[in-house]
Amino acid sequence: MASAELRDKLNCSICLSLYTDPVSLRCGHNFCRSCIVSALDTQEAAGGYSCPDCRAEYPERPALEKNRKLRNIVERFSSTQPDMEKTRIFCTYCTRSPVPAVKSCLQCETSMCEKHLTAHNKLVNHNLIEPTLSFKGQKCSTHNEILKYYCPIDVACICVSCWVAGEHRGHYVELLDEASEKKKEKLMKYVDNLNPQKKKFLTKVQNLKDHKRKIQEKASEKRKNISKIIMDIKKQLEMAEMKALSEVSRQEEKIVSQISHLIMKLEIQEDELSRKMRHVEEMCRVTDPIRLLQESDITVCSHGGDEDTGGDGGEVSTEEDLDEVLISLTLHRSMRDIVTNVTSELGVHVPDILLDVGTAHRCVKISEDLKTATDLEEEQEKRKSRGRFVDYSQVLSRCGLSSGRHYWEVEWDQIGVCAIGLSYRSMARKGDKSGIGYNDKSWSLDMYDGGYKAWHKSDELALSVKPTCPTLGVFLDYEAGRLSFYELCDPIRHLHTFTASFTKPLHVIFYVNDGASVTIRS
Repeated sequence: MASAELRDKLNCSICLSLYTDPVSLRCGHNFCRSCIVSALDTQEAAGGYSCPDCRAEYPERPALEKNRKLRNIVERFSSTQPDMEKTRIFCTYCTRSPVPAVKSCLQCETSMCEKHLTAHNKLVNHNLIEPTLSFKGQKCSTHNEILKYYCPIDVACICVSCWVAGEHRGHYVELLDEASEKKKEKLMKYVDNLNPQKKKFLTKVQNLKDHKRKIQEKASEKRKNISKIIMDIKKQLEMAEMKALSEVSRQEEKIVSQISHLIMKLEIQEDELSRKMRHVEEMCRVTDPIRLLQESDITVCSHGGDEDTGGDGGEVSTEEDLDEVLISLTLHRSMRDIVTNVTSELGVHVPDILLDVGTAHRCVKISEDLKTATDLEEEQEKRKSRGRFVDYSQVLSRCGLSSGRHYWEVEWDQIGVCAIGLSYRSMARKGDKSGIGYNDKSWSLDMYDGGYKAWHKSDELALSVKPTCPTLGVFLDYEAGRLSFYELCDPIRHLHTFTASFTKPLHVIFYVNDGASVTIRS
């Protein structure tokens, strides 16, 4: 009875089971952590919080405090009654307080504790099984007798009456224990057959976990590298700012100093001129002719010309100005050094790609800076060249890339059809195999109004993305055999990656049609 009362006190009022990770509210009531969290989540949607027991209201979501003492009590109680917690089947005869059952009797269809089981066994010799709440599965549904045999023909557990006079009469039968052992043997063989498959799954899982760990480690290292690069950029930007500001200050100081010197010089000259003017004015007021004439050695004809003002009249100061070009070059050089340092840190080279006019199809116009290819749809007069494309409006770059990591950008005018990619210079110039992506010597990304397609060896792969930006980034890692295309929208979107073992220098190749134009932006 005491055990039952204690158990009631150790039950969570929400799930009606023993507390699991018990926590307390400020009102003093205890709950399983998962139960009260679910209850508070439900209350949150309603806009208020309260204790499920006493309905005490809380203006904000109440904090949950661990109740270690209650948790220890629950653990000790559970350890003293493992059977009750395992089966939750109680003795049929212990009516005053629930006592866990240790066995159930098939004939009597009752469950008994140790005490009542001893008394039961003294009176009868019945079939005892592990505690159960259902006896229907242990008896024949037709004759209500205990199931003792197994019929392999009908794959059914039967009683004596089923075998002797029932529908299984004359069948070969086995004792339940024997049939059970045979089935266990079959199951063990089945398990043995599954073990290799299980090992394969475990190996795959382990490989995936290892890969996951490596990715996480790599991501962590990449975050550190990015933070370091950004910190370096900040320091270099500060230095660039200091250099540019220092140049501005240097020029300002130099010019202001010159102007100040000229101002001081002119002020001295102005004072001297004022003194002369006052003296002349005084002479003009003299009434004595003799005295006036005796002062004739004083220069009165000076008009403050170049002789008195240093020869330039102070106009040099207005011609001096800040050298804005020098300031801009100072800042530009610093910014260029920052970009160079960042690309060096990232291990990426930005090549200066120029198009080879000698390879351009007669319908392809190349700009003067050799950066843009445009489809004119009408052939132009061009000198003969063995390397010129004949059947497809394409053009190659002058120089090839044979090692390292490279990145460049291209811009499509979103007219017609355009293809960008890489190719060996040995690619055919005419015939069906001379088109970019139609052979094993070129890799292509086609761009058109409806989307993107990747081509190699004439195999087409339609990409499930729609163009949203005319500018694309191309990344080549020659040694790793990786060619990737990115759409430079915000955020940048990966389009496709080719993997191959590159064996020769790779040249940038463009295909333009229906008036399309593409430009190298790097």
